[in-house]
Parts: sequence; C-alpha cells; structure tokens
Amino acid sequence: MDEFIQRVFPVQQENINYDDLYESLYQLYQNPIDLNNATAEDLASIYMLSQIQIKNIIEHRQQNGDFLSIYELQAVPNLDLETINRLLPFVVVKYKFSANDLKNRLTNATEHYLVLRSDQVVEKAKGFEDGKYLGSPQHLYARYRLSHPKDFQVGFIVEKDAGEKNYLDYYTFHVQLRNKGHLKNLVLGDYQVQFGQGLICSAGFSLGKGSEAIATTRRSNLGIRPYGSLLEGGYFRGAAMTHQLGKIDLTGFYSFTKRDASVDEGNGEKEDYFSSILTGGYHRTETELARKNKISEQNIGLNATFRLKNGQVGATMLHTQFDAIMQRSPVLYNKFEFLGKQNLVLGTNFTYTWQNFNFFGEAARSSSGGVGVIGGFVAALSRQVEWAVNIRNYDKNFHSFYANALGESSRTINEKGIYWGLKYTPKKGLIFSAFYDRFKFPWLRYLVDAPSDGFDYLLRMTYQPNKKMLFFTQYHEEHKGKNMPNNATVTDLVVNTKRQSILANFEYAINRTFKTQTRVQMNTFQYVNALQSKGYVIMQDIEGSIKRLQLKGRLAYFSTDDYDSRIYTYENDVLYAVSLPAYYGKGFRTYVIARYGINRNIDLWFRWARTQLSNVSSIGSGTDEISVPHKTDIKVQVKYQF
Repeated sequence: MDEFIQRVFPVQQENINYDDLYESLYQLYQNPIDLNNATAEDLASIYMLSQIQIKNIIEHRQQNGDFLSIYELQAVPNLDLETINRLLPFVVVKYKFSANDLKNRLTNATEHYLVLRSDQVVEKAKGFEDGKYLGSPQHLYARYRLSHPKDFQVGFIVEKDAGEKNYLDYYTFHVQLRNKGHLKNLVLGDYQVQFGQGLICSAGFSLGKGSEAIATTRRSNLGIRPYGSLLEGGYFRGAAMTHQLGKIDLTGFYSFTKRDASVDEGNGEKEDYFSSILTGGYHRTETELARKNKISEQNIGLNATFRLKNGQVGATMLHTQFDAIMQRSPVLYNKFEFLGKQNLVLGTNFTYTWQNFNFFGEAARSSSGGVGVIGGFVAALSRQVEWAVNIRNYDKNFHSFYANALGESSRTINEKGIYWGLKYTPKKGLIFSAFYDRFKFPWLRYLVDAPSDGFDYLLRMTYQPNKKMLFFTQYHEEHKGKNMPNNATVTDLVVNTKRQSILANFEYAINRTFKTQTRVQMNTFQYVNALQSKGYVIMQDIEGSIKRLQLKGRLAYFSTDDYDSRIYTYENDVLYAVSLPAYYGKGFRTYVIARYGINRNIDLWFRWARTQLSNVSSIGSGTDEISVPHKTDIKVQVKYQF
C-alpha cells in the first residue's frame, strides 16, 4: 500500500487535502475489483494500467470466458510480471454465490474487523494550558467494517479530536448492498458519488497532476461509494441507489445533513447568512462549538448512464439547498462567487474507446449561467509510448459544490488550461514520464488581485533493474502570479512566483525481510526580483520483520528558510491513518512504527514520532503553540479480525 501511494503521489500543491486523498486510495485497496465483472472504467480507476493493457484484459475475458484465477493474468498480452505484481492487491476473481447463499456470505465475509486507536501529543499545547480546549488531549478513533467485495458492506467510524469534549464528536456510518438483480448499488447513510470527469459530482477519488502523468488525468465513472473518511465535509447523508435497466444505469440520491458554519443572524430584519461551510471539524473551544451544525443542507441528485459497446454517455443533475443565504465576504475577488440559498447544476458526460485511444469529456452549467467544460484523451501509441491531453474551461461564475475536476486550483472555478502528459518505457524497468500544464485565471483570486496565468511541468525517471533495487529522480517547476508581500504601492502588485522541487530516491531490499530507502529533496520558492527561499531534507528509512514483529523507522534532517520552501513528505503510519507533514525550519524528524501480530485475530500497532527544531523556542502558533522546540506524538492501535 505504501509503495502504491508513493508511486501515484501528486506533486506538492497548495490547499490539497492529503487525508482525503489517502482515504480515497485506501478504498481502492479495501475493495478489490472483480476481474470477471470489471469494466474499462473500473480498471482505469486503479491508476496503473495503460490503455492497451485495459483493452487486452477486456478482450481476453470476452474471447476466453471468465477468469478462473488471478494467475490467468499472465496469459493477457502486454501484461508483464512487474505490472501484475503491482495489480494483485487491487483485483480479485470472485466466487459466484447462489441467490440463497446469504448466510455463507455473512459468515465468510472478506472483511470483518474492529479498529481502536488512541494518540496524543506528549507536550501540552497552549489551548490546554489556558483552558480554552474543553476536552482531553487524546485523539480517539474507532472503526468497524463487515463486507464482501461487490456484495455488501456495513461500517461506521467514530472520532474525537484532541481537545474535544464529546467522545462522539464526529461519526460516519453506512450500509451498502450491491448486485442484487436489477439493483446494482444501494447505500444508506453516508456516501459520495462520482460521475463523468468530476464537474458535478466527484467523490474525492482524484489525484490530479503528479508523477503518474497519464492515468490520473482522467476520472472514472465510479457511481456511489460508501464514505469512510475523517474529513468532516464533502459527503452526502441519506440514501442513494443505482438501478440497472438493460444498458442504462439510473441513479438517484437524496441527502440531508448539518454543516459547520459561522452564521450572522438577521434578527428578523433580514435573512440569516453565512460566508462558507467549515470542514476542519474541530470543536475544541466554545467558539468552535458555537459553529457546529449551524447550517442545514439538502441535496437531490439524478444520473442516467447509457453503456455503449466501447464507451458510455451520461447526464447528471444536482440540486443543493441551504436554510440560510451563502454570501461570501464583500471583497473584489469574490464578486462572481455563489450567492443565495439554492444551486442547480446540470451536465452531460461521455467516454469512448477507439483502438488504443480513450476519449472523455464533460460539460455542465450552474444556476448562475456559468459553464464548466473538460475533455481530452489518453492513448497508447505503442507498447512503449503513452500520451494524454486534457483541456478545461471553468467560468468565473461556474458554481459546483461537489466538483473536483482536474485543475491547478483546489476548486473547479475561474480557470482555463491545457495539459499534456507523456510516458516512455524504452525497456523493462526503465520509465520516463513528464507533463506540461499551462493555465489561466480570468478573474482575481485569494492573494492574487488581478487576472493571472502560469504553467508547471514535471520530469521523472524511474529505473528498476531487478526486484531488489529501485531508483527514481524527479524535477518539478511551477510559475504563477501572486500578490507581492509587504507591497508599498496603493494597490497590491501581482508578480510572478517560481517554485522548484527536485528529489532523488533509492530503495534497496537487503533480503526478503529488510529494506532501506534513502531520499534527498530540495525545494525553492521565489517572488520575482526577490531573495530565493530554499529548503532541503535528507531522509533515511529502514523497515524489516522478525517473525510476527514488523518495524519501520525514519531519521530525517531538514532545513528550510521559511514556510514558503516547506517540503511535504509521506510518512508510514498505522493502518487506516495518514501522515503527510510539512517539514519547515531546521531540525530532525524521527519516527518508529511497530506492528505485532498477537494471534490470527489481533494485531497491535505502536508509533512514536518526534520533531526537534533548532534556533527556536516553540512549535506551532495560536492555541496549538507548544512552548518548547520539540513535539512528540505517541499512537497506539489494535485491530480485531472477527
């Protein structure tokens, strides 16, 4: 799982939610695709197969009948052993149950477990010392799941953040049934939906621009997915169903839920209004508690997807209604933002495969009259060369609350762009990949007080001469406009900024049980005609196992001039948790993870992590400030497999 995440990990971006990204990737891992029912859309959603490989898997099944075993993948043309090994955790050949075999399915569930976790920062934050945080310093988490792939799933998560008083401060739950006659999918509780390229409904299953230059540029028609993230927003709560009528899949969904917001009450003279929905999910102080569940949100959505021989065509509608007016703060860059209580988004999408080309696109219109359009293709020009093109145009008044289409911004609004991706595999074990993306923002943005444009590109080389060794190096550069800080002129001056990142990574498997990984990464950030902010990190990882005990650890030294040259790095964590901190300042970062299998049913995890800074007297800011130059986190988790 760690190798998969690092392979498709997107380039460092501003305002990206890495927790939601990890949960999205992990759902792929938890719900393997049945090779005997997989569509081209399903196979594309795992981000590791070329267009030729997807086509050949489908053709092999059509010509030879259902797969009898996952080992039959070796008979599919253009599937090498390296690709098959990466694919194995994400696919399955499902045993076909009889209609009356419900008892057998329940007693032989693929997943049936309970996870309990507690973690705590050893040093006291200012919020606890001053008494502003009302609860205990422990972060508590519980997760339950009972499921069988493509059949049924029941699950819930409860969580309390450090400083929160209520032990059930956040919860999410779902019940799912799949493939029951014409009932293709039914979810009760919390869920997300994804259709087309994510202009109307995008379930968070999108990676954007990154080291995987081809597969991640398009979205797959995933339909309804149960929600299992700790992100306290971006999901629906209610019921959703997909019904199959021949070649047409009809989906309807309804949601009613409360959202966090800071509401200004009209006191009878005018209507209540709020500026934005808060998704941070913290309810530690009296102020944060006062914002909890202040807004009611209702969503009604429909989708119809017609399956063609080599593709599909679909139409989607989403109507959103609040019980108060959404009104952004009265600043110029918000001039074209959504204003009101209701929003309706209508759109259509398609995907079509011709030979080794897969074409895709989506267009949508919101109540404001704003339009969003995206389209492109991915292609396998030969066994060695893959190519992708993606063109997008999102009006400055296009409003779609659950969109997450490809783009430079974290929101699908006020952007035009064109993306090119290329991958070249001259021989086994050697891969060159690259992308170039040029974008334009027709209207003002936060901290950008004028229309602006920019571009970014990435170059990557991966070399794996054998199973024991892996080396890759990557260079990324981004140019875009931003307000000049500490500007002395009457109006803010927008200038060009340049961000560069270069990394080199080497992994070596000493034997079957021990592995090392060494990484060096350097970042720079610069406003035009200003001093350059620089940063670097040197990391050494080691992992191994001794009988039932698995160990992973890291020692890292980092040095950055300021927050602008910060470096995001992926860290190993306990199961179902993610750690993607930003290293900045000067100091050391270390962590150790131990996993011990007590018996067939019980696994235990322990994680110790510490950041030690130099030349400073504290860490953090505001109520999270710690008055010493170090921060230590201890995490304990137990999983019981029923």
